[in-house]
Order: sequence, then structure tokens, then C-alpha cells
Amino acid sequence: MLHEALRGVVDPELGADIVELGMAKGVTFDAATGRAEVTIALTTAGCPLRAQIQKDIRARLGSFPGVRDVHLQWVEMTAEEKASAMAHARWQARAADDATRIPLTTKIIAVASGKGGVGKSSVTVNLAAALAARGLTVGVMDADIWGFSVPRMLGVEGRLEAEAATPPLAGADAEPGSDPSSDPSPRVLITPNRRPMGAGAIEVVSMGLLVEDEGTALMWRGLMLNRAVQHFLEDVQWGDLDYLLIDMPPGTGDVQMGLARMLPRAELIVVTTPAVSAQKVAIRAVDMARRSFLRVVGVVENMAAFTCDHGVTYPLFGEGGGAALAEEAGVPLLARIPIEPAVATGGDTGVPVALGEGPAAEAFRELARLVVEEAVPPVAMAGCSARMLDLAVAALDAEGL
Repeated sequence: MLHEALRGVVDPELGADIVELGMAKGVTFDAATGRAEVTIALTTAGCPLRAQIQKDIRARLGSFPGVRDVHLQWVEMTAEEKASAMAHARWQARAADDATRIPLTTKIIAVASGKGGVGKSSVTVNLAAALAARGLTVGVMDADIWGFSVPRMLGVEGRLEAEAATPPLAGADAEPGSDPSSDPSPRVLITPNRRPMGAGAIEVVSMGLLVEDEGTALMWRGLMLNRAVQHFLEDVQWGDLDYLLIDMPPGTGDVQMGLARMLPRAELIVVTTPAVSAQKVAIRAVDMARRSFLRVVGVVENMAAFTCDHGVTYPLFGEGGGAALAEEAGVPLLARIPIEPAVATGGDTGVPVALGEGPAAEAFRELARLVVEEAVPPVAMAGCSARMLDLAVAALDAEGL
């Protein structure tokens, strides 16, 4: 199980997970001590992305029950192993990367819940706004196909535009050596609607930007829902994103399983309310993630309490559900978002409360800080010698040498 979990660790320079690349040489686990021993082979011992890979491995394996310590041993690939990894990486760049169109340096966070009505979309939107306010570029994919609400909550209007890719793309099904320009039906890409926000920007894709109006009901079955999400991943020209937040539909159905298959490097934030009943349902989202080898980043407790103008706090939806869920799942409680009318007002007017002032705004900004600095830090790209070697090979290929 731990070896399979390493498929969620991607080398952003080489464009594939460390298992596919042959970098994961071995994983052993001592249940008595909770110690996991991992051997990783790098293309070069001095690769600056070593720290990033180490951080991702510790985060992935450390989230599994029973794992208390992750020890890494580093070795260097042989010349043959390195050549094989580079060949695989070049094929991945040609075939697989175009399939999702999400930059490999983008951190993907799925915001999930066990059931509806817990404010999952509100958390997604305000976390995106708080991250953008820090100067980051954030994509928001509204995967709640039936219950789309992200465009209104972010104040994003206008239909999504699409145009044929130029030059035509060699898709994941293209044969090696084939001429993509000979395809009579060039691939059409959707451009996300972009809104500057704070010092950064947000890019949004949602069914709400494709239907005629917000009141249109989508009467689709699971297969069509999954196909719509697949289009959002394969046929959207996402820009250079620091983060992609996915507003998941509630529950553990077709869309959730499809996303876990298509995005094995995604990580999960689970939203619940203080009520025990909500906590008991939310643990199912944690179980689904772990069965799919996805890392659970932590828990956000929404609607934590209401404080009136006189300073008296009322736990309208109970107390302790978020902390109980975090303890049961073995992950941190990242935030407790108080009930505040400004949250609903911001969602109705398209001005997220995270951009304003007040207890809820402060809670969302603190959540963004924890995400960036501790829970899911953005990838810091560097001039890795592996990438330099790949670029050199590509240059020689272009010259016919």
C-alpha cells in the first residue's frame, strides 16, 4: 500500500511519478515501531528538487494510519536507469501531460465533504481568494457539476471560450511519430475565465459558465458527470498555476472516484461542521481518499460558532465535530471558520469574505497561511541538472544530432 501511495509523488522536472520513473527503489514498514524505510534513486545526487520530493514523500506516507516515522535513503541512478527515466519522461511530456493540461508544478487540493450543506464551496472560494491575495495564481475547478455555485461566489461572469489548439496537440492516444496536423478534427481547448484578485489571480472553470443561466438543471447520470470532469482536466488550457482547488461534489460517488484515478497527485481537505452527525459522515471522505492512495491534508470545521454584537458566543451547530474528525483521521484541524453573515453576503455578491475584515476573514487568511507554509507548500522550481540534461537532449534532437 505504501509503495502505491508513492505514485502520488511527482517529480515536476521529469513529468511523472517516482514509481513510474523507477526512482522508488524500495519501501519497508515496521508495524511495531511505525517506521517506514524508503529508498529513492535520484538522477543526480545534487538535484535541488530533492528537498521537494522528500517533503512530498513524508507528507504522503506520514498521513497513513500507523506510520509515525518516515526515513529516506538516497542513492543515485546508474547511467542505464537515468537513460530509461529520461526516455520515459520525454514520452510522458508528449503523451500524458497534454491529457490533463495541469502544470506538474501545480499543487492540487480537492476540497471534499461527506454530505452537502456544510459550506464546502464557501471554503473553496474563500481559500482561493486568500491564496490569491498572497500573490499566488489559483485555479478553481467546480467539479460539483449538478450544484455549481463557484462563478457567482467569485463574481466571475461570461461564458467560457474555446478555440482549436495551435499548433494541434498530440493527444494521449496519438501514435509515436504520427503527424498531429493530419487530424481533421483539431483538439479544442477551453480558456478559463480569469479574475485578478489581490496581488494574484484566479482562473475558474465551471458548468455555471457553460449553461444558459444559473437556473438550468443538469439531469445527468454518473457517466456524464465523470465525462464533464474529464473535459475540465483534458480540454482546459490552465495557465501557470501555483494551486488548483477542486470544489468536489458531496459524498463518495462517481466523480470522486474518477478524479482520484485521473489525478493521483491530488491532496484532500475535508470540510465538516461541529455536529457529530456531520463528522461521522465526513470520515467516509477520508476513507475514500485513503483507499485511492490520496493524501488527506487536514480538516476544516465550518460554521464553528456565532458571536453576537454583545460578544456572546453561541455554538449553533454543536461543538467539537472538527476536532473529533481530525483526531479520528489522524490529521490536523487546519481551521475553525465562525458563522458570520458576511460569509453569505460575500458569496451572494461575488466578493469573498476572505478579502475583507472580521473573524471569518482572519480564519480564512490563517488557513491560507497554513496551506502555503506548512500543509501544502507550493513547488519551488530550481535549475535541476536533470532538467538541464533533458533540455540539452531536446536541443540536440532538434538539430538532428
